[in-house]
Amino acid sequence: MSQNIIFHKKKKIKINDILSVLKLKKVSSIYNKVINDIKPLDLAKKNDITFFHSIKYKKILNKAKSKYILISSKHSNLVSSKNNFIIVKNVLVSLAQITNLLYPESLDDNTDINLSLLKSNNKYKNLMFGHNVLIGKNVQLGKSCKIGHNSIIESNVKIGNNCIIGSNVILKNSVIGNDVRIMDGAIIGKKGFGFFPGKKANIRYPHIGLVMIGNNVEIGCNNTIDRGSISNTVIGDNTFLDNQIHIAHNVHIG
Repeated sequence: MSQNIIFHKKKKIKINDILSVLKLKKVSSIYNKVINDIKPLDLAKKNDITFFHSIKYKKILNKAKSKYILISSKHSNLVSSKNNFIIVKNVLVSLAQITNLLYPESLDDNTDINLSLLKSNNKYKNLMFGHNVLIGKNVQLGKSCKIGHNSIIESNVKIGNNCIIGSNVILKNSVIGNDVRIMDGAIIGKKGFGFFPGKKANIRYPHIGLVMIGNNVEIGCNNTIDRGSISNTVIGDNTFLDNQIHIAHNVHIG
């Protein structure tokens, strides 16, 4: 599943727009080309923009399909002639600026205000729930789920069959499999802790990924699981997490 189903992407972002944000000189041969999306090296397609910031990803770089790669000057000799590389001083800072350009809502991480109180005449099959459960738009809930008191499921969250969601749980930017148990107080899908220190103000890093939780997973009480930055945070099948665990953005478990 695409990691960008939650955030709305600006349409028709061109290389010229990206160069302007990065305060770089226009390149006449490519500046009018439209960028489809921003993705990691291994997932980026021909018209996506991607990035290379560490020599440990050299093997992936050699197989990269993208024509547009952010790179530092010290690594520019590694890029194939089939690619157009954009040389920047700091690849990750530039990546944050471009992500914010493509997904301007991703930095906000606002509380979803499009919520309504879950009522007994809902559309879900065999659903049991407690008091004061709030649910957003376009939520998918499978069969025979249970939700505790005071829990919040924000818009566009997808939950499979036979899941148990405890009390005081907050779910956003997440896709959850079947037979998953999420215990009381868990917060899943908030943005990760990513920023670059600045002299006057820190630069926040946009997080446009999701939390992907597999089947037969148990998430302990008061766990926090951050959504991914460019890729997703993934909790694989049959993973059991104890209480009070923090899973950072982009982590893959199981």
